[in-house]
Amino acid sequence: MEGALFSSRPAFPTPTAKTPRKPSTNHPKFNPPPPPPSHSLPLDSLLRHLQHLTQETSSTLHPPQPTNKNPTFPSLRLASTTIHREKAPLASRPRLAGSENGVLFLRDPRLGFLSGAGKSLLRSIVEQPPLDLVSLLESKKDEIFGVDWVSLLKALEILGNWEKALALFEWAGSGSNAEGSRLDAPAIEVMIRALGRHSQHSIASKLFDSIPLEEYCLDIRAYTTLLHAYSRTGKYHKAVALFKQIKAKGLSPTLVTYNVILDVYGRMGRSWSKILEILDEMKSRNVSIDEFTCSTVISACGREGLLEEASMFFEQLKLQGYVPGTVAYNSLLQVYGKAGNFPAAMGVLKEMEDNNCPADAVTYNELVATYARAGFYEEGAAVLDAMASKGIMPNSITYTTVISGYGKAGKEDEALALFDRMKKLGCVPNACTYNTMLGMLGKKSRTGEMLDILSDMKSNGCVPNRVTWNTMLAMCGKRGMENYVSQVFDEMKKSGVEPDRDTFNTLIAAYGRCGSSSQALQMYDEMVKAGFSPCTTTYNALLNAIARKGDWIAAESVILDMKKKGFKPNELSYSLLLQTYAKGRHIKGIQAIEEEVYDDKIFPSWVILRTLIIVNFKCRMLNGMEKAFEELKRNGYKPDLVILNSMLSIYAKSGMYDRAHEMFDLIHQFGLRPDLITHNNMMNMYARGGECWEAEDILKQLEESGLKPDVVSYNTVINGFCKQGLMTEALRILSDMMAKGVTPCMVTYNTFISGYVSKDMFKEADDVISYMIQHNCRPDELTYRIIVDGYCKAKRYEEAMEFVSGILNMDSSFSEQSVNKLTLRLEENKSRQ
Repeated sequence: MEGALFSSRPAFPTPTAKTPRKPSTNHPKFNPPPPPPSHSLPLDSLLRHLQHLTQETSSTLHPPQPTNKNPTFPSLRLASTTIHREKAPLASRPRLAGSENGVLFLRDPRLGFLSGAGKSLLRSIVEQPPLDLVSLLESKKDEIFGVDWVSLLKALEILGNWEKALALFEWAGSGSNAEGSRLDAPAIEVMIRALGRHSQHSIASKLFDSIPLEEYCLDIRAYTTLLHAYSRTGKYHKAVALFKQIKAKGLSPTLVTYNVILDVYGRMGRSWSKILEILDEMKSRNVSIDEFTCSTVISACGREGLLEEASMFFEQLKLQGYVPGTVAYNSLLQVYGKAGNFPAAMGVLKEMEDNNCPADAVTYNELVATYARAGFYEEGAAVLDAMASKGIMPNSITYTTVISGYGKAGKEDEALALFDRMKKLGCVPNACTYNTMLGMLGKKSRTGEMLDILSDMKSNGCVPNRVTWNTMLAMCGKRGMENYVSQVFDEMKKSGVEPDRDTFNTLIAAYGRCGSSSQALQMYDEMVKAGFSPCTTTYNALLNAIARKGDWIAAESVILDMKKKGFKPNELSYSLLLQTYAKGRHIKGIQAIEEEVYDDKIFPSWVILRTLIIVNFKCRMLNGMEKAFEELKRNGYKPDLVILNSMLSIYAKSGMYDRAHEMFDLIHQFGLRPDLITHNNMMNMYARGGECWEAEDILKQLEESGLKPDVVSYNTVINGFCKQGLMTEALRILSDMMAKGVTPCMVTYNTFISGYVSKDMFKEADDVISYMIQHNCRPDELTYRIIVDGYCKAKRYEEAMEFVSGILNMDSSFSEQSVNKLTLRLEENKSRQ
C-alpha cells in the first residue's frame, strides 16, 4: 500500500490497559482527501423570521392609526408612533340594544350616568374605525363638549376601551379646536386610571411627560397610579419629583403610595438612606407597613447586595412584633439566593417551616433558582415533583428556572425535553420561557431549533418582546460578529421595539464579547445620552469587555468608580475582575481577591469560588485551584462540569494520573456527563505520556458516547502517534478525521511535519507542505522553521540551505523577510556546532 491511503480502516482487537500493540510498518504518502467545505451560521434566516413575527404580531394587536400631529402636545400622538405597546387585556364588548326616542344607546348598568345623547355619541365613538375617529370627533365637536366630554372618557374607561379613550383625550387636549385645550383634573384622573388598569405604563409615562401636572391637583389615587407607571418605565427621577409634588400640594400619601415610592428608590439603586427616610416618615404618620412594604425593602437590599441590611431590617421588624408572611420570606429567600449565599437561603426555608408559614409557588420558584445558582441542577428539577406532591402546580416561572439551570449546565437536550413536558402538562410557556430557550440554544448555535422556538411562539400567540431581541443581540456577542450585533439592533428598532437600559447593557456586553471594547464604550455613551442611568449590570458589562483585553488597571478603575457612585460590586463584578487579572497574568490581583474571600470580606459564593478555580487554572497555579476546590466542597456547593474539567486538565498536564482519574470519576459521581473537553483532556494526558494507543481508545469512547470529536480531539491523538514515530498510525487517524467531516488545521499539518522530520523523512515533510499549498492552507513561519531545525539537528546544513532557497519558488506567498529570518537561524545553528 506504499504511496496510497488505506482504503479502509483496519480492524483492531479490543485492547487491554497494558497490551502492547504492533504498529504498521507501511509509510503511505501524505495524500489525504480534500477537506469538506465550511458552513457559516445561518443567522440571516433567524433574524428575518424574528422580524416578521414581531411586525406581524404588532400589526395584529395594534392596527395603523391616523396621523394627526398635535400642535400642543406633539408627543401625545401615541397611536401613530411605532412604539411597541404592552399587550392589554381584551376589552369587554358593550352590549348594543334597544332605542330611546329613536336613538340607539349602549345598555350597560354601569353607564347610567350618561344621558341619551351621551350614549348615542359613545356608540358612535365605539363603532368608528380608528382611522376615521379624529374626523368623527371634529364633526361632532359641539355635541361632545355639550354633553360633558369627560363623561364620555369615563364611559370608555369603564368599557375597557383605553385606546379610544386615549384618542378622545388627545383630541380634547390638543387645542386645535376654537375652545382650546379642555383638559382638567377629572379628565386626567380618568385617563390615568384607564391606562393604569390596562398596564399601559410606557404610554402613560410618555403622555404625562407632555402635560404640566403641577398646574393640576389630582386625587392621591391618580398620583399613585402615575408613580407606578414611572417606576415600571424606569423614569425614577420623574417619580421622585412627582412624589415631592404630592407632598407640596398637601396630599397625604397612602400605604400604596409609600410602597410605590419605596419600589422606585429600590429600583433606582444607591438609595438605602432614602428608603430609611421613607420608613421613618411612614412611622411618624402612623402608616403601618404590610407584606408589600417588607418585600419591597428587602428586594431593594438585594439589588444593591446589602445582605446585612436586609437581615437587620427583617430581624428588627420581628422584634417589633411583625409576623412575616410568605411574601416577605420569599423576598428574603430571593436576596440570599441571588447573592449565592446558599446556606442562608436554606436557613430562610427552615424558618418558614418552623413558623408554619406555608410555601407557595413563588417560594418553590426561588428554591429552584437557589439550587441552580449553587450548581444543584438535578435537585432543582426534583422540586417540580415536590411541588406536585403538595398540590402546588409548577408554573411557567418554575419550569423556566429549571430550563435555565439545565442550559447553564450544558444540558440542552434535558432542557428541551422539560420544555416539551411543560407543554404536555398544560403549562403554557410565556415570553420569558421562550427567551430562555432562545438564549440557551443561541449559545450553542443551534439555529434550526431556535427557528422552531420562534414558530412555537407564533402558534401560542406569544409576542416577541424587547427581551427576545436582547437575547438575539447577546447571541451575536461572539468574536467576529460585530456586524451582526449592529444589524440586529437596527432591525430591532425598525420592528418598533424601542431599546431600554437592558438593551444598552446587552449591547455593551455583546460588543465586549466580540472583542470590540471601543464599540462597548460607545454604547455606554449612547445609553447615557438616551437618558438611562448606569447600574450594576452596566458596570459588569463594561468589566466583561475589559476582561477580554486583560486590562486589569482599567477594570480596577471601573470597580473604584462603582464604589464611588454608591454601587456595591456583586459576585459577578468580582468574578469579572478575577477574569481580567487572569487574562493579564496579574497574579497578585488574584491573590488579593483570594485573601478577601478566605477572610470572609467577600462572601464565598459558588460563582466566586468557581471563578477562583478557573483563573488559577488559566494561570497554571495548582495550589490555588486545589484550595478553591476544597473551599467549594466545604461550603456544600456542587461542582459543575467546567470545574471538574479544569481540575482534570491541570492534573493531566502535570502528569498526575491518579488525581486526573479521580476527577473523571467525580464527574460520574455528581451525575454529570463527560463532554468533549473531558475526553480531550484525557486523550491529551495519555498522548503526552507516550500512551498513544490509550489516547485512541478515549477517542473511540468519545465517538461511541454520541459526541462528535473536534479538530483538537484528532490533533491530540495524531500528536501522540507522531511523537512515537508511528506516522502510519497518525495518517490513519487523519484519514478517519477527514472522512468524518473534520477539517485539518495548521496545527494538524505542523504536527505531521514535526513527526516526519523527527524520523529524517524530509521528502514526506515536503509532501505535507505541497498538500497544504494545494488546499489553500498556507504554511506559516513555524512550518518552515520545523524543517530547517530538523536539517540542522541532523547536521545536513547544505540541504537546509537548499530548502530555504527554494521556499519562494514553492510558496510565493511567503515573504522574503521571513526567508531571511530562516537563513539567519540556519547560520546561527551551524555556527554553534
